[in-house]
Amino acid sequence: MTLHSTRAEVQKAVLVGLQLPTMSEQENQSSLAELSRLVTTLGYQVIGQMSQRRSSTKGAVVLGDGKLRELARWTGGTGVVAATFVQKKHKAALKFEDQQEPESEEIELEEEEGPQAPKQKADVVIFDCDLSPSQLRNLESATGASVLDRTGVIIEIFSRHARTKAARLQVEIARLTYVAPRLRETGGGEDRGGGGVGGKGAGESSLELDRRKIRDRIKELKGELASIGQEHVTRRARREQEACVALVGYTNAGKSSLMRAMTGSEVLVADKLFATLDTTVRPLYPETTPKILLSDTVGFIKKLPHDLVASFKSTLDEALNASLLLYVVDSSDASFRSQLEVTQKVLAEVGAHETPSLLILNKQDQLSPEEKQSLAAEFPEAIFLSTRDSKDLKMLREKLVQFFESDMIDQEVFIPYSNRGAVGDVRANLKVLSETYNELGVQMQLRGNPTDLARLIKKHQLEPTKK
Repeated sequence: MTLHSTRAEVQKAVLVGLQLPTMSEQENQSSLAELSRLVTTLGYQVIGQMSQRRSSTKGAVVLGDGKLRELARWTGGTGVVAATFVQKKHKAALKFEDQQEPESEEIELEEEEGPQAPKQKADVVIFDCDLSPSQLRNLESATGASVLDRTGVIIEIFSRHARTKAARLQVEIARLTYVAPRLRETGGGEDRGGGGVGGKGAGESSLELDRRKIRDRIKELKGELASIGQEHVTRRARREQEACVALVGYTNAGKSSLMRAMTGSEVLVADKLFATLDTTVRPLYPETTPKILLSDTVGFIKKLPHDLVASFKSTLDEALNASLLLYVVDSSDASFRSQLEVTQKVLAEVGAHETPSLLILNKQDQLSPEEKQSLAAEFPEAIFLSTRDSKDLKMLREKLVQFFESDMIDQEVFIPYSNRGAVGDVRANLKVLSETYNELGVQMQLRGNPTDLARLIKKHQLEPTKK
């Protein structure tokens, strides 16, 4: 099986939601609306949706018989799963049956009463849940159309948006892991290669060969990713002594827009899901002393496939190693609370839930005064912000500086003129509060982390001035 790709013409899709006992009607509709945005991001045209209450997602076709026939009206299918096994008969039996079979009269079957067939025909059916390989096969048989589940859609979006080598490797591993159990025989499925020494034995079927190739490819990709991961570890080690802030949050919450506004970097900003898959690290602009680095990370979404979470562990490690997390949410989205919960849950899986954090209620310009007042009462410590307002950006910048300065200490040192390079090194790594010059050198009042202060004093053999 290969994931569906968009052709030149816009393909039409119908969405199917399953409301489980643990889900409310509102949660079900919110999940379907999110799936609609995912599908639109792929370039499909959503022409309709349907939903059914089910006790579980188990079963041969997930849906009930009536709903399955209703779905088939969207696609022009039969609504019945075709038999997957037909017993073969030898030629003599087939010839005997042909001779004995009387001419049968054509019987017209009455169409089952129900809703009329939609005017537009769907090319693709997309389920808002994960489907097993057998369920996918049965649903395609009954509908006569391509069938995708939520995981398949998300992986396809990731594969289209990955740009760096690391992101492409991560997505390819997740895609192959998803595709491997869904491979099907193409042809009869009976032909086997010669087996063993001397050609004895049945050998491997084409399906088994394909699966083995996928396993080998995944192993090769993981090896490449591990080598790139070492480079990321080395880069992070260089930044260990620097203040690092990670932007985390739901996809399309405005993280990249905030990144661009705070750093002046040309990161991709687009109104679509998963526009950012690669971690970008840039210093705040104008630069602070000591330098504060800001990193943009991959966005989260409900029911994010575990394979993708595992594949993007190196990206999520940016959040794990950050000194401060900024949880960015779209405050104009009524479902932002559940989105925040999803983000916190995924970060907890990688161990980043204990990192200090600030909540950023983004897009406050789209809130009414009443909505803003209500949110301020609900989240008293949150920071309201709009990336289009320079005052908001300046306020956030000051908050970040204050956060990192809270752990700093002041120290006065004297640097003689003979100590070459010391003044430049100190200015690059510490905040200079004041400096005075005399005939022997410069007296500096410094502010910085105790570790940085101790390191520079030892490196340049400086003498701290006693007050």
